[in-house]
Amino acid sequence: MMTLDELRKKVIYQNSLDVWISACEESEINWSETEHYKKFIEYLQNQNINMKKFPLCVSESDNSSPEKVSFAEQLTESKDPSHATFTIKLSDSTIDTIRKFDFKN
Repeated sequence: MMTLDELRKKVIYQNSLDVWISACEESEINWSETEHYKKFIEYLQNQNINMKKFPLCVSESDNSSPEKVSFAEQLTESKDPSHATFTIKLSDSTIDTIRKFDFKN
């Protein structure tokens, strides 16, 4: 499990998929529901978190699990803009905002 703080230590700009997975793991929530990811992205947008669309090829990543690849493929197949992948700058305030998201919903 990698926390948001550990993720930020790797690189300050992260893709929203890795941010989502880390945030869910911190909250001990299953991250594989695409509709929950959509709510998360919409929440960040409503909180005015600056995000840029980012084409992510998870299957080419060295540390991708089959579950992560499958999840990313489901997101890619969707036409919903909230299922896209974005870059997010993991500042202290952004991490605080992420942790305020209702992961139980």
